[in-house]
Amino acid sequence: MEQKKPLVPRKYLFTFILVTSLFALWGFANDITNPMVAAFQTVMELSAAKASMIQFAFYGGYATMAIPAALFIRRYSYKKGILLGLALYAIGAFLFIPAAAYQEFTFFCLSLYILTFGLAFLETTANPFILSLGDKETSTRRLNLAQAFNPMGSLCGMAVASLIVLPQLISDRRDAAGQILFYGLSEAEKADIRLHDLAIIRNPYVAIGLVVLCVFIVIALTKMPKTESEEQKALGHTHTTRQTLSNLWQNVVYREGVLTQMFYVAAQIMTWTFIIQYADHLGINKATAQMYNIAAMSLFLCSRFISTFLMKYVNGRVLLAIFGCGAALCTLGAICIVGMAGLYCLVGVSFFMSLMFPTIYGIALEEVDSQDTTLGAAFLVMAIVGGALMPPLQGLIIDQGEVMGHPAVNFSFVLPLICFLLIIAYGYRANKRKSARA
Repeated sequence: MEQKKPLVPRKYLFTFILVTSLFALWGFANDITNPMVAAFQTVMELSAAKASMIQFAFYGGYATMAIPAALFIRRYSYKKGILLGLALYAIGAFLFIPAAAYQEFTFFCLSLYILTFGLAFLETTANPFILSLGDKETSTRRLNLAQAFNPMGSLCGMAVASLIVLPQLISDRRDAAGQILFYGLSEAEKADIRLHDLAIIRNPYVAIGLVVLCVFIVIALTKMPKTESEEQKALGHTHTTRQTLSNLWQNVVYREGVLTQMFYVAAQIMTWTFIIQYADHLGINKATAQMYNIAAMSLFLCSRFISTFLMKYVNGRVLLAIFGCGAALCTLGAICIVGMAGLYCLVGVSFFMSLMFPTIYGIALEEVDSQDTTLGAAFLVMAIVGGALMPPLQGLIIDQGEVMGHPAVNFSFVLPLICFLLIIAYGYRANKRKSARA
């Protein structure tokens, strides 16, 4: 009888736990930032499109730094990549101190841009590192398990936003009719409130910066195992960058996976960023609206463990297509139904998004040579730029107020719907190719 392969071999268990903790760290940064779009929109008196430049800066950092991160890791090691990523993360977080002092929206965007340089290093490093900590057959399941801890960090970020940051924002106080009082105040009163609110927004970033420094010290003192690609490098068996790029381009499943990942991240960020604006259209204040985001993330977290379990019995490609259908149907409900039922549909989308990022990632890298994995991972991380490109477009739609007599905030979720249809197609096509090779 064939011995069952462990998901994480015992010799890699401590390393797996330590690297998995990084997933929670960038989850915190991602999901404390999403509600800040709505907070900045009010306190800095911005349009939805301009406020969403927070997401452009945040996810633009991934696009800028993913390839340099991969080249750095190829030259040095996964451990050094992690340490540099943590250092950049902390620097970006601490830059919120002068940003709040100067009260410049551009400075906040710059701080987040640098912070995500660090996140690009961490994601480019941690995802392929987790894939390498065991048998290739269980790699996608292993990554799904590690990624399950990402929403734990996200929930912490959301909890801090909804329980500490948003309730203390004076700029979001409303009258009995649900209208924001801040807009009717004098410029002097607004200036005092702005000083207070930007300090409230600053504090959690400074706190997470301190946590990141502590993790930096722990990892600096820990010996990491060498991966297969690092062992081959030590023996002098390495592909040139040009050869790696050629190999990746010729791999159709990988090539389509990068494009699909870009649309998935766009859908995820649009769904979580504009849930507050969706609730606001129904007369719900930001702090209460953020509770719906927490409910969505709780569903996302539970579904991560459920989907990891289901992958023992159901092909990951088939499961990706099935979950894509569920997400598309929920998004359609959020578009068509004006009212609380539409909001519930929007929350439900998160259940089906749960397995998408790690599964697309795992499928794309499954047939990639171990020597090409680092650069291959970089393009998949770079695909996170989808979260920078599409939210401003959705913000522009929301700013219209109405589209063909339908609330623009509802109609704007056509963009995530298109993304989910492309994800369904990728799951179907990848499964068809796998079956044809079998």
